[in-house]
Amino acid sequence: MKKLSSLAALGSLVYSTDAGRHCDGCAKPQAECICAQQDEVLGDGKVRVRRESKGRGGKTVTVVTGLPVTAAQLKAICVELKKRCGVGGAVKDAHIEIQGDQTEPVLAWLTQQGYQAKRTGG
Repeated sequence: MKKLSSLAALGSLVYSTDAGRHCDGCAKPQAECICAQQDEVLGDGKVRVRRESKGRGGKTVTVVTGLPVTAAQLKAICVELKKRCGVGGAVKDAHIEIQGDQTEPVLAWLTQQGYQAKRTGG
């Protein structure tokens, strides 16, 4: 086996100052820190549910925006919606994406939870 003479020869990044200082809580760069945002209400209170397929390679997703909840609550709602619909999904940029055309079950569940949700789009 050949001996490597430098760290650069290992082929992986050893240390980088690219992002600057990092947050101690979430280990992200300070500009992208999510620690302070966890108690902040994300949505505007106007809950909208729409079906989207543009820019997704023809795949359809149901997008829920405007929920007046914190980031932790948004993630919990996403988990519950995924269970109810039996599909995958994710939280991205303060909105929930559920795989497939699930507008009716999502609207029904949100209404049952007390949110005044409405369908938007075509």
